[in-house]
Amino acid sequence: MPVMSNRRCEWVANASPLDIAYHDREWGVPVRDDALLFEFLTLEGAQAGLSWTTILKKREGYRRAFGGFDVARIARYNRRSVERLMGDASIVRNRLKIESTISNARAYLAVQASMGSFADYIWGFVDGEPLDAGRTRLRDIPASTAVSEAMSRDLKRRGFRFVGSTICYAFMQAAGLVNDHTVDCFRYAEIRRSADPRRA
Repeated sequence: MPVMSNRRCEWVANASPLDIAYHDREWGVPVRDDALLFEFLTLEGAQAGLSWTTILKKREGYRRAFGGFDVARIARYNRRSVERLMGDASIVRNRLKIESTISNARAYLAVQASMGSFADYIWGFVDGEPLDAGRTRLRDIPASTAVSEAMSRDLKRRGFRFVGSTICYAFMQAAGLVNDHTVDCFRYAEIRRSADPRRA
């Protein structure tokens, strides 16, 4: 898509081309596809203690290792699967994170079974529409909010792991449940027009 302005969020001012492409094409775009939501939830959990750039570099590796994020398939992974993944340098080889992806897949399927779709469940935390934060500076963007706290509590209650409030807020930003592009970024207005979000 043609870019009318090169002004971007401050966090990508000196970023890698990979980060810039992610910012320009994906970050903050509302996602209502169940498989992609699981991918984002997995990647945000994998990022804990690491940089997002590291995760972006390993994203294709995650897609290969976890069968294109086929949740039903991941839910069937066993101890042998975990050992195989621990030997896969294309992902973050952290046993707890790998095991949590598998247990999260099982919890995810339970949500789908009871709610119809994971998207319906997760978007329920923002009443079905993206929040428009309208932030003017990077320092105004919080690490977590009351909504991400509520999401974290409920996900944990349902058996999800690596879903603390900060991870949930990063997930909300990535999946477009909140438009946290600063108002001077060219993507803020584009996403606002396309999603017609409410004011936060």
